[in-house]
Amino acid sequence: MSFTRVAIMLFDGIPLFEASVPIAVFGERRPGMPEFDVRAVSAEGGPIRTDIGVTLAAPHDLGAVDDAELVVVPTWRRPSDGPPPAREALDALRRAHRRGATVVGLCLGTFVVAAAGLLDGRGATTHWRYASLLAEMYPDVDVRPDVLYVDEGDVLTSAGSAGGIDLCLHLVRRTYGPKLAGDIARSLVVPPHRAGGQAQYIDHPVPPPSTGDPLGETLDWALRNLDRELTVGTLSARAMMSRRTFDRRFRQATGTTPAQWLLHQRVLQAQRLLESTREPVERVARSVGFASAVALRPHFRRRVGVSPSAYRETFGAAPDRTPVSRT
Repeated sequence: MSFTRVAIMLFDGIPLFEASVPIAVFGERRPGMPEFDVRAVSAEGGPIRTDIGVTLAAPHDLGAVDDAELVVVPTWRRPSDGPPPAREALDALRRAHRRGATVVGLCLGTFVVAAAGLLDGRGATTHWRYASLLAEMYPDVDVRPDVLYVDEGDVLTSAGSAGGIDLCLHLVRRTYGPKLAGDIARSLVVPPHRAGGQAQYIDHPVPPPSTGDPLGETLDWALRNLDRELTVGTLSARAMMSRRTFDRRFRQATGTTPAQWLLHQRVLQAQRLLESTREPVERVARSVGFASAVALRPHFRRRVGVSPSAYRETFGAAPDRTPVSRT
């Protein structure tokens, strides 16, 4: 569905940057771009006080949602802070959806779309830090915590701040084509396209082991020896447990199997090395316990969403530019 009228629903207590994301994409007049009618809406009435105390005076009330073709909830206050979304705002979202408008929740704005019941039985995402809370609060939503955005046709959701930009550009691309999306991306100086299925870049730190805890000490040892061949037998012997007891306690402590945990930790360490060193991918792979870069690649892509080389290109350390001495 094409769109030119865009309603952006703003709530009290929201982060300022996230609130500005759809305005940055749709609000600026650019050559060759449709004349978007962007309406900043006070979803709860009156001025909007952001989380850092800056007050915004939105020029529109909820009536501006009633004929918008695209309705965006760009963010939300932290779900544990303040009252739930106002009933009038949720009713406006439901009416918009019923008459065929596209509804979008960016980052924590997904919580508002879910509260309106528009995500029941659908896939959705939000910032990874709040994904488990979203799943707990709205069990009928298929929460996908490790993607940038989810396109369900008439309802779309995204992860954090950059994911919101990606989703807005995706909407332009699917409606008006890649050239216009690319022009806007260049104007914003952001990548022109990141696929929705690409993973959010999430670090899962391992808490330090408690003194005298054989399982925790074994996991700590394993993290320092990822380049070695590590088996369940090796780890259970290190913890001085039978394999069966070790496997049971391991699942209780981590929620996964030893093999899956090791694989995940190896990929995480590969990420860190790709970020902080210029070592060849082959050497990185061997240093974290893979036989080769070829063996690392499918596991890395499955968990991170891109290849090791593409990840380094985005997050890697800059090449050493220290002048070479000619003496």
